[in-house]
Amino acid sequence: MSDFHVYDTTLRDGAQQEGLSLSVEDKLAIAGHLDALGVGYIEGGWPGANPKDTEFFRRAGDELRLRHATLAAFGATRRAGMKAADDPLVRALRDSGADVVTLVAKSHDRHVELALRTTLEENLAMIRDTVEFLRAGGQRVFVDAEHFFDGYRDNPAYALEVVRVAAEAGVEVVALCDTNGGMLPDQVGDVVSTVLAGTGARVGIHCHNDAGCAVANTLAAVDAGASHVQGTLNGYGERTGNADLVTVVANLQLKRGRDLVPAAALREATRISHAVSEVTNVPPYSRQPYVGASAFTHKAGLHASAIKVDPNLYQHADPEDVGNDMRLLVSDMAGRASIELKGRELGYDLAGDRALVTRITERVKAMEAQGYTFEAADASFELLLIEEVEGARPNFFHVDSWRVITDSRPDEEALSEATVKLSAGGERAIVTGEGNGPVNALDAALRGAIGQSYPVVEKLDLIDYRVRILDAGHGTDAVIRVLIELSDGEESWQTVGVGHNIIEASWEALVDGVTYGLVRAGVEQSEQSERA
Repeated sequence: MSDFHVYDTTLRDGAQQEGLSLSVEDKLAIAGHLDALGVGYIEGGWPGANPKDTEFFRRAGDELRLRHATLAAFGATRRAGMKAADDPLVRALRDSGADVVTLVAKSHDRHVELALRTTLEENLAMIRDTVEFLRAGGQRVFVDAEHFFDGYRDNPAYALEVVRVAAEAGVEVVALCDTNGGMLPDQVGDVVSTVLAGTGARVGIHCHNDAGCAVANTLAAVDAGASHVQGTLNGYGERTGNADLVTVVANLQLKRGRDLVPAAALREATRISHAVSEVTNVPPYSRQPYVGASAFTHKAGLHASAIKVDPNLYQHADPEDVGNDMRLLVSDMAGRASIELKGRELGYDLAGDRALVTRITERVKAMEAQGYTFEAADASFELLLIEEVEGARPNFFHVDSWRVITDSRPDEEALSEATVKLSAGGERAIVTGEGNGPVNALDAALRGAIGQSYPVVEKLDLIDYRVRILDAGHGTDAVIRVLIELSDGEESWQTVGVGHNIIEASWEALVDGVTYGLVRAGVEQSEQSERA
């Protein structure tokens, strides 16, 4: 690819996010995903200062097989008053085995005096000495000029001198850091232009998102001449996070024509973003640019009519370029075009049957007026669509009755017990299930009742359950909407139930969810179930 640097710091700066804790195994797994994205550099952490990071670098040489990325170790310049060769943390950087070392250096005069408690001259000597020591050992060196933009505002001459000294000592790039995240794009662009003109150094950019401008500031720096961008996957980072590296790369590659990562790798961006979310246990943000589940999602009927003619009329990019999909939401705003397009998305060609499309559209609007929402319950809509197209709803079992009892005793947790009576696979079953709540108990009873006929239900997990009161003014008599999400370990789907009784609404959503799971698994309906 080009000489432009794409530098990821998810494993170091991103890991500082509140509530995010990565094991060595997590970091190794994420590094593999980052390499698959095609980034040029992966900052693995701070060896010597953190035992987990030291272990990561020890194992990385044997366990990581990087195809695109170079591993970078992060550290600080030597301590004041000593030689770089005598500083154990600097020696740990040399011993890490990393080809690249990124040094954080103070570029704000007040930070030098108050945080490092040394002189401005000594700080420059610390930068020069540390860079030269690592370079002499054969390592490439980058410098992160910490708090650069705030430092430039307060003392521009000193901030520029930090860049000059680093460049003269042999660093390949000086990344200007908006550490507090408070800059705006025009400010960043002006400063980067001045630094380039006044120092001749290769300049990079590292932005935090405290003012909501991390991506915009990064792009402004590139427009001004920066040729090294730093960021984190999914925008992870302390406080409000860092520049989202996928958004930065997609903008530069798809909109500015810069050849930063292989096109095939960029088409894996959505999968990689979500895979890393699984490792970090941070839920994916549905409205994340490019890779979010809602990034290319359309709801209004007017939009759908235009998309039917040309998808590009309401999309800023082709979702396939980042591995995402266009989605259409079916709601009370749906028109005929929405229904046709959603049907096509699910494998049904409805264009030739105007009466069918009209009937489905009217049914959706009527049900949403009662409180149903299909934009958040694609699986329930697909079951409705199958029923209208094929004349019958998928029916794997026939429920005779169900009931739930919750037993609460002093000083003991309440226990729920559910009994389900149904017919499935030619057999009648009466099964009781227990759970830590009524829905959990119903789930257990339903699976138990149909499990012998349909063993695949053992793979289904109820992973989310949400309740919303739709007309709170009615108090306890209000209409309740329940959304349930199930997974088969590969994909998940959502179903909806509505009613005055929260348990009844939950049961409706649960039955839809299990039914859809059986449809998805390709299970054949039994004759008895079909007749029922």
